[in-house]
Amino acid sequence: MKAASPSRARRVLILPPHRSCHWHQWLPDQRESLPAGSIDLDMGDWSMGCRELTELMDALEHEGYTVQQVITHCPTTQIGAAALGLPTSQRPKADTKEETGETETSDRRGDLRIHRGTLRSGDHLSSEGHALVIGDVNPGASVTANGDVYIWGRLRGRAHAGAAGNPSARIIALQLRPLQLRIADLVARGPEEPPMPGQAEQACIRDGDIAIEAAQPPFLDDQANQRKSFSAD
Repeated sequence: MKAASPSRARRVLILPPHRSCHWHQWLPDQRESLPAGSIDLDMGDWSMGCRELTELMDALEHEGYTVQQVITHCPTTQIGAAALGLPTSQRPKADTKEETGETETSDRRGDLRIHRGTLRSGDHLSSEGHALVIGDVNPGASVTANGDVYIWGRLRGRAHAGAAGNPSARIIALQLRPLQLRIADLVARGPEEPPMPGQAEQACIRDGDIAIEAAQPPFLDDQANQRKSFSAD
């Protein structure tokens, strides 16, 4: 009887530190140390949205690599990878630091909970960190997070970001037309204007009020974004 063959070790391709060099220059040399094939991609401290990740995945495919999983602690990268249908796992932030005796704190805001599928009336998703729904949030459904709320679809139910009192939290959706929005302690009704065509939107606190503005990947604050205020309850 033949002995069972040992399981194949996972092959991991680790991107260089973000500020050391760009992956465009780094990638072509990796075939010498890691032959083409299926890999896990460790993103390190890189923050990428869908557009940048798509460019990277195309380049990896050109070099003969097939990404099975994206490893990252960055919420923006997790969201982009999830939107592209790539499995993700979290890389502990402590792994990216030099050995200086630092320990990971109890701050869980960097965590991301992902739900794939539509949330229907009566459904509720909650997260101690960020929350990402790849699908719609229908009327009667709700999402609550201590960090940001991301909806890769239409938000027509209720959403509460910064539930632990964080006023810098945001609610981002491909179409932001909720029954009610809450950010930290502020509460507001959804806007009545039609959504911006082809433009993701975000709700955030501006000058003490909740405002809706255009969201640009990777969802960083952009002072040039168009802003629209709406009344709080």
